[in-house]
Amino acid sequence: MTFDLTPEQDQLRDAVRALGRRYGHGYFVEKAKAGEHTTELWAEAGRLGYLGVNIPTEYGGGGGGITELAIVCEELAAAGCPLLLLVVSPAIAATVINRHGTEEQRKRHLPGLADGSQKIVFAITEPEAGSNFHRLGTVARRDGDDWVLNGRKCYISGVDEAGHVLVVARTEDSSTGKLKPALFLVPTDAAGLTRSKLDMEIVSPENQFLLYLDDVRVPADALLGESLDAGLPALFAGLNPERITVAAMGAGTGRYAIERASEYTATRKVWGGRTIGTHQGVSHPLAHAAVQVELARLMIQKAATLYDAGRDLEAGVSGNMAKYAAGEAAALAVDTAVQVLGGAGMTTEYGVATLLGAVRAGRIAPVSREMILNFVAQHVLGQDKSY
Repeated sequence: MTFDLTPEQDQLRDAVRALGRRYGHGYFVEKAKAGEHTTELWAEAGRLGYLGVNIPTEYGGGGGGITELAIVCEELAAAGCPLLLLVVSPAIAATVINRHGTEEQRKRHLPGLADGSQKIVFAITEPEAGSNFHRLGTVARRDGDDWVLNGRKCYISGVDEAGHVLVVARTEDSSTGKLKPALFLVPTDAAGLTRSKLDMEIVSPENQFLLYLDDVRVPADALLGESLDAGLPALFAGLNPERITVAAMGAGTGRYAIERASEYTATRKVWGGRTIGTHQGVSHPLAHAAVQVELARLMIQKAATLYDAGRDLEAGVSGNMAKYAAGEAAALAVDTAVQVLGGAGMTTEYGVATLLGAVRAGRIAPVSREMILNFVAQHVLGQDKSY
């Protein structure tokens, strides 16, 4: 057992950290408040190969795994630039297409995902069903050689930045008559696909949308994979990378908040000549948050290692635990940073309160802490299913 990164992973971490700090949290917040996107950072990260680290080399990627992509997510977040679309496009979409797409789909989409010139977002959540794919209302039916999709999706990230959306729908199995999940690569400019922006209380350059699919017609090759049988494994293929990279982004955000707060408390003097960080009422909460973030990072490393080794079931347990731990740690770290900075913590200048909405959302999405506890109770503790 080792906790050391390889030399190549160390170099990746250092390089991504340098890139993130060159842009910084000020850039991130400025873009978000202006209603703009982090286009320059995304393009440079793609040009340098960081967006495609988990994509095979034959499709223009770095040939690494989710461990490497988690490093990218964490270090950009630790620089104050937590990019949600890293989770959606390289982690979910690229993984699903690489593992379960046709060769033609891999050749068509993976190179653009690797260099950042293409983004593919993911649409599973619905207003009534949430992310419970057993109850999804979006349905795809055959019409000649085409597929026609109808339904609604909500909280879909980055649709305005993407060329395609990977839509999870349900199709009818001709042999049984039962509905089964399938994934479709739908162009975001397809006729019948409309969107409505959701106003969110989160400082983020990435927007959330409601999607409406009204008789959206796509060709047969929009179906992900060789047949409908690819639907269920393809759906699950994106879950572990999603949880691991979301957790990495949370851990990085926690590190950023603690670093900002520690710099302040190590220099701020109010009474006498002592810095406020010498008071245990200030330093202990920060130290406690740092411990929680580091524990989350260890679980992220374990989950990513298991996933890259092909141990999907074990990675599922660790990935859920990592997402839970990082969500809690990030929320604690940002809240603690705001508290120890006092009034300064609520200003835009000090760059911590700007993350409050995002880390609170991290305890809800993409899977809530309660559903993770249900998962652990059932699959680790052997309890009966509670829902």
